[in-house]
Amino acid sequence: MARLAALIAFLLHLLILTAMPARASETNIAATLLAEGPAMPGSRVTLAIDMQPKPGWHGYWQNPGDAGQGMTVDWALPPGAKVGALAYPVPATLTIAGLMNHVFKTEYAVLVPFTVPADAKPGQVLDLRAKAQWLACTDEICVPEQGELATRVTVGPPGQPDARFDAWRAALPAPLGSPARFAFAGGKLRVAIPLPAAMQVSEPHLFLATNSVVDYAAPQAFFRDGDLLVAELPIAKFEPAQPAAIEAVLRLSPAGDGVTINAAPGAVPTGGTRLQGAAAATPSLAWLVLAALAGGLLLNIMPCVFPILSLKALSLARAGESEAQARAEGLAYTAGVIVACLALGGLLLGLRAAGQEVGWAFQLQEPLVVAALLLLAVAITANLLGLYEFMVPGFASEGSPQGAFATGLLAAFAATPCTGPFMAAAMGAALLLPPLPALLLFAALGLGIALPFLAIAWVPALRRRMPKPGPWMGKFRNWMALPMGLTALALIWLASRIGGNAFAFALGLIAVIVVAALVLLGRRQRNGLAGGRLWWGGLAALLALSAIGLPGMVRAPDASAEAGLLDAQPFSEEALAKAQASGKPVFVYMTADWCLSCKVNERVAIEREPTRAAFQKAGVIVLRGDWTRRDPAITRFLTAQGAAGIPLYLWYPAGSSTPEQLPQVLGPDSLVKLAQR
Repeated sequence: MARLAALIAFLLHLLILTAMPARASETNIAATLLAEGPAMPGSRVTLAIDMQPKPGWHGYWQNPGDAGQGMTVDWALPPGAKVGALAYPVPATLTIAGLMNHVFKTEYAVLVPFTVPADAKPGQVLDLRAKAQWLACTDEICVPEQGELATRVTVGPPGQPDARFDAWRAALPAPLGSPARFAFAGGKLRVAIPLPAAMQVSEPHLFLATNSVVDYAAPQAFFRDGDLLVAELPIAKFEPAQPAAIEAVLRLSPAGDGVTINAAPGAVPTGGTRLQGAAAATPSLAWLVLAALAGGLLLNIMPCVFPILSLKALSLARAGESEAQARAEGLAYTAGVIVACLALGGLLLGLRAAGQEVGWAFQLQEPLVVAALLLLAVAITANLLGLYEFMVPGFASEGSPQGAFATGLLAAFAATPCTGPFMAAAMGAALLLPPLPALLLFAALGLGIALPFLAIAWVPALRRRMPKPGPWMGKFRNWMALPMGLTALALIWLASRIGGNAFAFALGLIAVIVVAALVLLGRRQRNGLAGGRLWWGGLAALLALSAIGLPGMVRAPDASAEAGLLDAQPFSEEALAKAQASGKPVFVYMTADWCLSCKVNERVAIEREPTRAAFQKAGVIVLRGDWTRRDPAITRFLTAQGAAGIPLYLWYPAGSSTPEQLPQVLGPDSLVKLAQR
């Protein structure tokens, strides 16, 4: 009765306020209509209604909850133009006097797709107007507000991307991709949501877009049943509705990550492991630290780390000279690896907080980072061949803590593009945890990468098994130039894939000039001379011209998928839904040209004639996601699967919407056996 009285009082208060006109200049939530940019005739462009509440005020989601009011918009559009449904970010909950509301307390944007008339003329400017109404509230009062909104869309080719729209899109809940099921029983709504067991969930909450179905303020219970997350919600107390379909948003964490859900009636399993708040909804931090440590340790044997093994081998050989020197190098190398992992992890978290759709190994999706890595690989190759010596202690045969630290930095940077066993769950959790625990996981990953070298440096018995320093080291060092040289060639190929052929050609030419400059430096060094002003000035001029000219040469190649032997289709959420609806088995794999583990798996297990024959016989549909270049849609899908990076392999059995996540290392017959089941 107390809650009913509170609701009646709130509605009476709202009714009185509704009769009072509010001028747009006095709004407590400022609304601005924006267009992302120009668009061609018949194409779509995104509009945004930017809502900026004053401190202490809040707006409402499409379903406001027990009280409140969502936004309504009346559009005045040019003939032939269309707008789609309003798309909201994931809301927060606010409970007052036993009533739960779904609100936004800080700036948020409601996105709207706008379709340009098909008969519009290039250069034409379209005027868009809208009359919007919304409710602005504090914890004590509510004020109905409205505004006359307007913007313009120019008909023409799309312009430069608008970072604000990227951030606003990142705040939207990602499509789940797999249908959910729901059932009413015992006065409760139970929803079975396909969510991989590896997907980290913290303080979940299910927001129903469908009105009058559940009791919003009642506690929600969640259960884990394998790759299903089952939500249990008490039904509404007064005239509960039982719709034929349910639309909802599942909040995955307090940070606002979420997924959209479309559920149809169906069987919902009973039982499962109940999630008891945030601590039980996600693996313990201690377990995640151990997973990150094990994942880093296993990266030492992953194919993506092989190019750096030459530098580690030289350092390990030098470690036998003295116990003090070995331990100093071990600590310095470990510090370098951990610093590199913390730097990459901090940058990743910062970019995601700013609204960027990035994931693990994001640095190799940037053409200029690849250019810097290529020049570094060329310099290391020339050094290993003896063409010149580094000007400061580093990778020279004498060894030093400074060199070990630099080796650790480089080893971590080379190792982190790929994910391995144990690492996927830890890195996926790091993207959802608060900054300090997340950085702890990145540090544990670095410690795992450095652990073998650290063990050899501090355990005399292991160090005594290392070869003794001698003349063989010079020849070994020269031979180790081979994998580094191959790495440089691979980086040129990667540059062509993410920046275009002209960019790769220019980068190759710069690499040749750098090698020539290093040969001249080596000659001066052998004569007891330093580089000299002319040499350093020329190198500085070359790097400056490169920094100015290379960015303008970057061209994104065609993003068409490579079908290969399996006749793979380009991955998209729509393609996945269509494939699942066909009733056939579906194999989804995420790859990138810079991921050596991915390429090894493709050669060993995927792009093989036995796999093609088995897939054809079973009618398997293959979807290939190319993450070589930054792709927000693939990043969101990886996050929804609890994966921070690639490779990612998913197998959907025929007629099943719940995928089986395969190991990151595939055996030759792994996929053949799946198809034959």
